[in-house]
Amino acid sequence: MGSIARITTISARSTSSFDDAVRLGVERASTTLRNVTGAWVKDQTVEVSDGVISAYQVVLEITFVLDD
Repeated sequence: MGSIARITTISARSTSSFDDAVRLGVERASTTLRNVTGAWVKDQTVEVSDGVISAYQVVLEITFVLDD
């Protein structure tokens, strides 16, 4: 017996780091979606204010297995 998965795209933002943005995105997706099995970082960007990085943003493709 196999399984079927779905992929959804989300974005997450952190003022600390890319790693923190990924962690926050996966944690938040896991509270809404059941059976999250993985995430792919599709894109990374930074926001700059007065020449200094002020925020880190990632676009994530979240994979979750559909219920039977």
